[in-house]
Amino acid sequence: MPLAALFTVAAIVFVATSFVVTGDTAGKILTQGGESPFFVAWSRFALGAALLLPFSGLQRHELRFFLHWRVVLRGLFIIGGICSILTALRTEPIANVFGAFFIGPIISYGLAVIFLGESISRLRTVLLFFGFSGVMLVVKPGFGATPGLGFALLAGCFYGSYLTMTRAIAGDYRPRFLLVSQLVIGGLVLSPVVLSVPWPAPSYELSGLILISAVGSALGNYMLVLVSRRVGATIVAPLIYSQLITATALGVLVFGDWPDTLSLTGLAIILASGLGSLLAVRLRQSG
Repeated sequence: MPLAALFTVAAIVFVATSFVVTGDTAGKILTQGGESPFFVAWSRFALGAALLLPFSGLQRHELRFFLHWRVVLRGLFIIGGICSILTALRTEPIANVFGAFFIGPIISYGLAVIFLGESISRLRTVLLFFGFSGVMLVVKPGFGATPGLGFALLAGCFYGSYLTMTRAIAGDYRPRFLLVSQLVIGGLVLSPVVLSVPWPAPSYELSGLILISAVGSALGNYMLVLVSRRVGATIVAPLIYSQLITATALGVLVFGDWPDTLSLTGLAIILASGLGSLLAVRLRQSG
């Protein structure tokens, strides 16, 4: 890929991931204000589905696809990831949550090798474990670890499984169907849970935050689906790490959360791992 095209893709992915982080920032404000992470997750899925269904091109014969076990399992993985990350954001700085969350690519890589028969790249394996060392600096297992960061790691495990399942079924369904299916499944599965938790009193502030949470997440993920159709996953995946920049900036600007030295070092290592993976892909293509 020419360098100019790569910069264009990088800019699009950065904007897309910034939308996702903005949605999660609104989610953090809501959960810190006392709202249930399950209510926030449900509102994100339900509102996202309502907004995107008219543009999904859903056809009658595709309705039965919502019951396919792989589509349902993929939906359950993203439900678990969203609920876990919103629970983590309730108590933890947003940059630290995203740092721990990036155990996801490592989980996805391992599952893809085991279940999808993908080949092992020595360089990519080294870079992933380099990134894993950064995750451990953020999480601080055994010396400063918190339940919130445990939920962030759990979110990463769910997300890594979601990425693997997406790879497994991407060739069988339309990208817009895959996006809208996870939103519809998420809204339906979480509905009984939401009915059992207290609902917040309606207000303009609440409505605005819910709208930002849902639209930011849906728009960001839709942009990633579109760019992934035109560019290989090996190029897009490392660029996802750029959301650490937005997460750190919003953490400071919105919440005044400055990462400590170990966490900042870990975040830098994770970002370097992602950029190294992108450079490795470019060198392999040019070679």
